[in-house]
Amino acid sequence: MPPPKSSNKTMTTLPLHAHHAVVTGAARGIGAAIAKQLANAGASLTLIGRNADSLHALAGTFGPDVRVHIEVADVSDASAIERAMAACVQALGPVNILVNNAGQATSMPFGKTDLALWQQMLSVNLTGTYICAHAALPSMLEGVAQGTPGRIVNVASTAGLQGYAYVSAYSAAKHGVIGLTRSLALELARKGITVNAICPGYTETDIVSEAIANIVQKTGKTAAQARAALAERNPQQRLVQPDEVAQAVLSLCLPGSNAINGQAIAVDGGELAG
Repeated sequence: MPPPKSSNKTMTTLPLHAHHAVVTGAARGIGAAIAKQLANAGASLTLIGRNADSLHALAGTFGPDVRVHIEVADVSDASAIERAMAACVQALGPVNILVNNAGQATSMPFGKTDLALWQQMLSVNLTGTYICAHAALPSMLEGVAQGTPGRIVNVASTAGLQGYAYVSAYSAAKHGVIGLTRSLALELARKGITVNAICPGYTETDIVSEAIANIVQKTGKTAAQARAALAERNPQQRLVQPDEVAQAVLSLCLPGSNAINGQAIAVDGGELAG
């Protein structure tokens, strides 16, 4: 007897069945982990990023029951994001979940932080979050009218909750993301949409790999020593894993999370607890 085939009946039992989730910066790291968690929960996915090959590679890891739409766009380009949102709504229906994950981090002493770097950090991390939320909101409100609550989750950083030396532009941008999250949460509270932020500490991603390389270059430490220095900030003495961040994002997207709104939740092993 042949093995049973997968069926849509199984998909309909999943908590995010018939939900359309948009994830920015989806190609790798935290974004890819978030996309996988949402797919496992039954969501249809729009993956937005700048590298088509990486997005298609990720899409190829999902099962045949997962509907996936891909859009190549830079979150700091308002026109490109408007087109991407229109296309994904045409493909998969109203947006129910938006995860603003795309971001960049560059370490530089403030005295050497020129205007170009300052504007780049704000453009991608803060303005990009605004652009995507602004573009998705009309569709999300349409989804609410059809009976599906909306969820906006902004992936910020512990650098949005406290200052860190040598990343003043990045930290300022992430503080802005927290402010936007709280304001938008209040504005949309009676419209069926929640807005929250997840704030990871140092996480096992390409950004941290770049930070380690920067420390090695500037201090002469070994890669292992640089990695340990970053991990020391976490009371658990380790780097956060992308899937741990993704689990936190998923929890805010599930039915039953309606009362969690306007929050900035640290995923940092207790770094900010002291």
